[in-house]
Amino acid sequence: MKPAAFEYVVANSIEQAVAVLAQAGGDAKILAGGQSLVPMLNFRLLRPAILVDINRIPDLAFIEDVGDAVKIGALTRHHQLETSPVIAKHFPILSYAMTHVAHLAIRNRGTIGGSLAHADPAADWPAMVLAADANIEVQGANGRRLIKATDFFTGLFSTSLQENEIITAIRIPVPPDGTHSTYQKFSQPASRFALAGCAVMRFPNGKTNIAFTGVSENAFRDADAENVASGKTLGSDTIAAAVDAALQDVTILSDHYASEDYRRHLAKVYLKKALMAVA
Repeated sequence: MKPAAFEYVVANSIEQAVAVLAQAGGDAKILAGGQSLVPMLNFRLLRPAILVDINRIPDLAFIEDVGDAVKIGALTRHHQLETSPVIAKHFPILSYAMTHVAHLAIRNRGTIGGSLAHADPAADWPAMVLAADANIEVQGANGRRLIKATDFFTGLFSTSLQENEIITAIRIPVPPDGTHSTYQKFSQPASRFALAGCAVMRFPNGKTNIAFTGVSENAFRDADAENVASGKTLGSDTIAAAVDAALQDVTILSDHYASEDYRRHLAKVYLKKALMAVA
């Protein structure tokens, strides 16, 4: 299929892109890598009146070590993150995880900002920024603001972004020496989206961040499992208890790929694998 007709605007600045979004009143979409947006347009699942191309906005694609954090521009492609020495130094979990994002052709075009804004419930990036305590920088008609990753994902393909806001950067705190991290997922073979994915960061003080993707209508941190795992030695008993505590009061997805029971089982299996890896 072909997309419905739309007006195409090439933005040369963040301010211009924000202004077009504000004028459109919710009837515009941002084009970054286009790896999710274009198929949805072609299937007419989306019919925006205006498409705002931000690819020519300067200084939105970068990876910068700013001391206490690594700052990543919203237009940074997945493959850039996969091969970045800065990412490899501070966040080996991200370098490893990027090799499991879709396929190389998609990683060459897809962007971190686009993936987060799209908020696919089975995407990899949401779980990783949640586990890493990242902050998401956005800019809109009312200026700039910083959103904690834990406050960003609000539901199925939905975020706390306002209609006239775009993501400009992601800021990930540099973890202290001795931090261990992993990302484990069971993929749907064709798309490589997660049927169940689990990102874990274990800090030297015992604090343990646990995030899931592919399990519910949006990626989320599991506070119950974190409370069991944090501050204790990750022996077999603690890991088993954390697995048992996980996914309480969580609505589990069920679809033609995996039933609710099977997806819950997968999530617990991959949480166990992740905790064993950081232990």
